[in-house]
Amino acid sequence: MKQTQKPNKNKIFAERIMLLQYIFVTLLVLFIMYLFAVQVLDIRHFRIKAKKQRKAYSFVMRGNIYDRTGIKLATDTVYYDIFARKADFIHTPEELAKLLAPILKISQMNLTEKLKQDTPMILIKKNVDRQTRDRIAKLNLREIPMDKKSIRTYPQGTLAAHVLGYYNFDADIASGVEYSAKDKLESVSKGVDIEITPKGKIIYNLSTDPVAATTSIRGSDITLTIDAAVQHVCEKALMNSIQKFNAFRGAVIVMNPRNGEILAYAVYPYFNPNNFKSATSFQTKNWTLTDVFPPGSTFKTITVASAMELGKINKYSKINDTGKIKVGWWTIKNYDYAKHPNPGLIDLVYLFEHSSNVASVIVAQMMNKYEYHDMLKKFGFGEKTGIDLPGESAGLLKPPAKWDTSDHASMGYGYGSSVTAIQMVSAVSALANDGVRVTPHVIKYSPEEEAIKVRKTQVISPENARIVTSLLTESINRSRSPIKSDSYNIAAKTGTSIKPKENGAGFTNKLYTSIVGYMPSSDPQVLIYVIVDSAQGGEIWGNTVAAPIFKEISTQVAHILNLQPDKNKLN
Repeated sequence: MKQTQKPNKNKIFAERIMLLQYIFVTLLVLFIMYLFAVQVLDIRHFRIKAKKQRKAYSFVMRGNIYDRTGIKLATDTVYYDIFARKADFIHTPEELAKLLAPILKISQMNLTEKLKQDTPMILIKKNVDRQTRDRIAKLNLREIPMDKKSIRTYPQGTLAAHVLGYYNFDADIASGVEYSAKDKLESVSKGVDIEITPKGKIIYNLSTDPVAATTSIRGSDITLTIDAAVQHVCEKALMNSIQKFNAFRGAVIVMNPRNGEILAYAVYPYFNPNNFKSATSFQTKNWTLTDVFPPGSTFKTITVASAMELGKINKYSKINDTGKIKVGWWTIKNYDYAKHPNPGLIDLVYLFEHSSNVASVIVAQMMNKYEYHDMLKKFGFGEKTGIDLPGESAGLLKPPAKWDTSDHASMGYGYGSSVTAIQMVSAVSALANDGVRVTPHVIKYSPEEEAIKVRKTQVISPENARIVTSLLTESINRSRSPIKSDSYNIAAKTGTSIKPKENGAGFTNKLYTSIVGYMPSSDPQVLIYVIVDSAQGGEIWGNTVAAPIFKEISTQVAHILNLQPDKNKLN
């Protein structure tokens, strides 16, 4: 009986061994199949994941910025940062310093000390040019990696600095067009994928294009509406006047009123975007977009045009100018009241020529506050112009329900509201463009882009725009204005306003002096706006400070743009 049980036990044991062997072989086959699937068929997509870890894009540079004539205003320049990787040292710090110091033009002793630092990666020198980098590369030093980067450079220096702005690659901070056109400047239609090692070396395989892998890709270029020649003329004339009158700041904007293209945009004080880190916020700020001020008598053009559009006056209207007028508790006088205390019945040309405050108040009062406010909104006051530059302010324009009698009256001659310089340019351009206000812009657009980005607003009728233009032109032609030209009819108006205090409570003893005008009056091609903040010494008026700048710029711009004379052509 015992002998029978023993063979049975052996049989059971043998069967179990066979089962274990079968399971082991099955698992082994399954494991081999899995390895084949993973390593050959790549069912877990490890190959793709590994490739993604090694994947990088070829070096991308920002696009260039050009003026309207093709002059390069901004570009990327390639530089290199030189490092030392401690883990790869096969030379001593002394040996490396001896090789690198003459090339990098730094002290061998200082470089030796730097290379002895106990850090994995040592920065030796930043912003090394391509020639220096190539000299180091010829030494074949595996412990000296060199990182490629680009720095934004501005070949024309300070020219149009506030339009261009600046770009900081390290912090990805920008201003001006560098900010507003960032997407386009950095857009790349087709990038080149490459694979790199953990140390940044390119992995070359059969699909790698060696030329494409080492060639930088550049974003889309931008062409501005700015004309470098006109910009230079404006910057020079403005700076000379600022220095002459020891003024705080100033600006000149030259625009084509037909399409809103800005040909020059000079903002003083200037700064060099190549060295923007050393510039102050006062220098880099485009205050013509951000800061508001009372426009003064240049606003009288808007008052007269608004009343004319509403049918309150016409080109033959006469106004009784008494020299001074009382509004509530406040007495308003003409600036020349001491010399001409009671001009009497005057026409609109006289209003502009002698800049009558009283007549402007009377014209403003012909409109009720809601009518007047609606017209000012059509001219673009109290809202952003939509210019393609960052940081624009909407200005200050009270709702009509909050106007009192003094607000209503002072609005007529430029004190009831606060505007930006670009708002004045935009508003007056409607008078030069048959009543149509066009969005000012500094980037030159394709027809498709322009249809989207450039808004056109019919503010007043073409007929009324031409009437106001003829009135302004006649006021200049029959005056002693320094902007008078022997060749061109010019429609223009000067302005002088008291500068408010920073906190808005009261006024300082400083003045804003300005002038806005366009030419030739028969077919306006350029609009010029000049403003100078806090000029000092002598007679400080729009006619004595801003007008001479206008004269110099208009004379040279007419030559640069080859404007056709129109004297005696305007009816």
